[in-house]
Order: sequence, then structure tokens, then C-alpha cells
Amino acid sequence: MTRKAELLRHRERSADLGTARWDPSVFRPESPLARADRNLVELLQELRVVQTGVQIIFAFLLGVAFTNRFPELTPFQRGAYVVTLLLTVAATVVLATPVALHRGLFHRGLKPRIVALSTRFAQAGLVLLALALNGSVFLLMDIVLGLEPAIVITTVTTAIFAVLWFALPWMLRRPRR
Repeated sequence: MTRKAELLRHRERSADLGTARWDPSVFRPESPLARADRNLVELLQELRVVQTGVQIIFAFLLGVAFTNRFPELTPFQRGAYVVTLLLTVAATVVLATPVALHRGLFHRGLKPRIVALSTRFAQAGLVLLALALNGSVFLLMDIVLGLEPAIVITTVTTAIFAVLWFALPWMLRRPRR
């Protein structure tokens, strides 16, 4: 059977079952090492995109401490600032760890392991980044609008992150029944 016929047959079977399951072995015939190479390249590209967001929030937070209004922050707002800054630092470290793993273990025959670990670090980094971004929203809203609106707005933004970054991918990877 030709490759094209295999693909068509797979699509027809998926359509008959009412599922659109992705079977990587049908669509992407590759060795485990080739798959690890591709997965690592894709992961590192994704991390480049996310890292830009982390750098922007970190630069913003560093600048905040040097504004004229910073001394006017309440102790609670300063605490929120410190926590948010530290979450941003943690997100930076965790999201950069896959690059360090790749560099440190390059040419050691451990690419599948690097990909598996890096995936976990990327997931943890996204959690930290979501917390840092929501911390920034909270801090700004508290200063601009007050505590109660800050809580409401941050609850909404946190829910948006939770749904789009975590719940949606989780729901989409679960098999349909």
C-alpha cells in the first residue's frame, strides 16, 4: 500500500469512528532519534517565543522599582511586587533550563531524555510565567483601581490562563468517547 493510500485510509477510519486521533506513526514515519531531534527543535522554538514575554515582564518589573511612585506603595503592594519579581526570575530560570540541558548533554546520546525533561521544565515554566503575569496584573490593578477590583480582574485573567494554557490542551489530548 502506498503512503498516500495509508494516510487516506487512516483519515477514513478516523472519520468513521467520529474521532480525529493523531497517529504519529502513520503521519510521520521517523526513528526515535529523529523524533527526539524534531521534538527538541520544536520545543526550543516554543521556548524562544515564551522567553520574550518573560523578558518584557522582567524589564517592566525592574523599571517599576525606580519610579517616583514606588516609595508610596503599601507594604502589601511591595510584597506583591517582590513575589511577582521572584516568580518572573523563577520562570526565566526554569524556561531556560532546557537550553542548559541541551548544551550540557550535547552529543551524549541522551536526546530523548533531554526532550522528556525539557518538556516538564517548559510546563513548569508556563505555570510560573502565568503566575508572574497575573501577579503583575494584580499589582497594577491594585495601584490603579484598588484592592477589590484588582482581585476580581486578576481572578478573571487567572481563569483565562488556566483555561487556554492548561485546561484546553489537557482536554484536547484526552481521547473522545
